[in-house]
Amino acid sequence: MIRKIDAAVLFVQDLEKCTVFYRDTLGLPVSFTDANSVAFRLEDQDFVLLKLAAAVDMISEDAVPLQHGAGHRALLCVGVEDVNATYQALTAKGVQFIKPPKDQTWGRCTAYLADPEGNLWEFWHALPST
Repeated sequence: MIRKIDAAVLFVQDLEKCTVFYRDTLGLPVSFTDANSVAFRLEDQDFVLLKLAAAVDMISEDAVPLQHGAGHRALLCVGVEDVNATYQALTAKGVQFIKPPKDQTWGRCTAYLADPEGNLWEFWHALPST
């Protein structure tokens, strides 16, 4: 089911300031940008800066509190063949998801869970192009 971690997502308060640091100071190549995020492509892995408020909307405020220093600031992303099938298989094993599968505007179907220590995971697959 899990083949590799293909993205690291860092939740940030100041997207512009962090973008300047990673893009201009560290020289990371930008592969995608929108109002809430900036993605950098590093060989076969994505490194994404995501506004903290957008992370709250995407996952939940319980998992990603808006208070600085509280909650989680990273998300491990795993590409799977079918998020809905993965969701069904894992819920059948008693896994509790924070958010069930949902088609996202950025072209992926996603579902979110926390491991027993509270570490956040996103399972995703690409949506067909329209």
